[in-house]
Amino acid sequence: MTEVLQTAFMSLYTFVLVMVSVYGLHRYAIVYLFLRNRHKMHKPAGQFDQLPRVTVQLPMYNEEAVARRIIEETAKIDYPRDRFQIQVLDDSTDDTCRIALDTVARLKSEGFDIQYLHRDDRTGYKAGALDAAMEHATGEFITIFDADFVPRSDVLQRSIQYFSDPDVCVVQTRWEHLNSEDSWLTKAQAIFLDGHFAIEHVARNRTERFMSFNGTAGTWRKSAIAAAGGWHHDTLTEDLDLSYRAQLKGWKFIFLPNVTAPAELPPEMNAFKAQQFRWTKGGTQCTLKLLPKILLSKAPLKVKIESFFHLTGFCLHLYMLALVIMLFPAIYLRTVVIQDSSIWRSIIDMGVFVLATMSAFVFYLASQLQLSRDWRTVFKFMPMLMALGVGICISNSKAIIEAIAGKQSEFVRTPKYGRAGRPAAGSTPKRKSRKLLPYIEFAFGVYMTVCAIFSVIFIRAAMTAPFLLIFAFGFFYVSVLSFQAERAVRPAQKQIVPAEEPAGE
Repeated sequence: MTEVLQTAFMSLYTFVLVMVSVYGLHRYAIVYLFLRNRHKMHKPAGQFDQLPRVTVQLPMYNEEAVARRIIEETAKIDYPRDRFQIQVLDDSTDDTCRIALDTVARLKSEGFDIQYLHRDDRTGYKAGALDAAMEHATGEFITIFDADFVPRSDVLQRSIQYFSDPDVCVVQTRWEHLNSEDSWLTKAQAIFLDGHFAIEHVARNRTERFMSFNGTAGTWRKSAIAAAGGWHHDTLTEDLDLSYRAQLKGWKFIFLPNVTAPAELPPEMNAFKAQQFRWTKGGTQCTLKLLPKILLSKAPLKVKIESFFHLTGFCLHLYMLALVIMLFPAIYLRTVVIQDSSIWRSIIDMGVFVLATMSAFVFYLASQLQLSRDWRTVFKFMPMLMALGVGICISNSKAIIEAIAGKQSEFVRTPKYGRAGRPAAGSTPKRKSRKLLPYIEFAFGVYMTVCAIFSVIFIRAAMTAPFLLIFAFGFFYVSVLSFQAERAVRPAQKQIVPAEEPAGE
């Protein structure tokens, strides 16, 4: 390798390392904003003389494990019956239809204003179902719950008064977790989501920066949906898309961290990867669609900066994958080829990387302290969080590349298990293009192991060994659990052949 190529490679490696660190430093900024504004609680602007009419929409697709539960729990919400409508938006092709119809019929006989809406043409997937139901929704406000949620009875009573401010278009509640203690995977997901809700949402919302509606466990002002252009289905994250379009129109969001809605976390790896793939690809699509409009808008500079980091945050997966690929050549060049390479250069590189890594620790530690949970869990699970984050970077990088290339794909909903721990027949998304991924992930685990061994042999790179071993574990963990999940559902997949690909959350 010529000196020019060596210099070019090391420059690229340094650039990727810096970009990873920049997003790490942004986490510090978010934690700082949170700490400065954590006591700045939202209060309703007033009180309704009479509670407004609310429509609760329950979008579902092949959710036989949880369909009855979500409909029955929604009926338990404490709200005046004469101002409360339930819409079951069912695009199912399996036994969910019968379960939902029977439950709707029973509740209707008990006096509930409840509709069952079934589409044969599932154009637009979840966004299409929500949009199609709008003309039948009688409420001034629209509350949405995905099928795996268990809404608390007081959710509307504790949130509806915030709409007394006519500029408020969304009230988002915080997700809680029904099965966070089931496994390492669900525990790690719970900590990831706690950071998003307890820190990011609070920091953005209380400093008047843009935040996102999370697609469920929140309420929209119906007129605001129309004013923002309605539900679009040109991205896989219709919630993020509508959120930014509404805020660009001047509408306000309210986040209530103390009002919670429990939900199920994906208990197996392929379900988790399918969810992350959709969020990553949809987020990238929204970035391409909306970021130029935001940067050219009259929004305050702080809004534009935070929107940039929020919408481009998914790119961190791509940077991490590039960093992983370049690790061995970088270690080799530093320790073998460039004999006079200063050890201080390696120390500086590691220092920058550790600084960025520590930002994740600070971020998730702050979330657990805020939620009054066991902060020691973050110490125990930090290696697992790092491993899982790196382990899924291949799948998520694929999602980013597909979005940038303009490749369209179906809305693959996250399978719901009803805490049973096993998917119903046909409930696991089937994506032929992903079958190769576990093998690639396993190969990356082997590659990271080789890098770790090599770094120990050459003492100047030994300080990287712990991180390389964590990365190796992450790739092995993700790949092995993916293989296990594939084997577990293969018999079920032979029992049913869905008419089309899954289409609804």
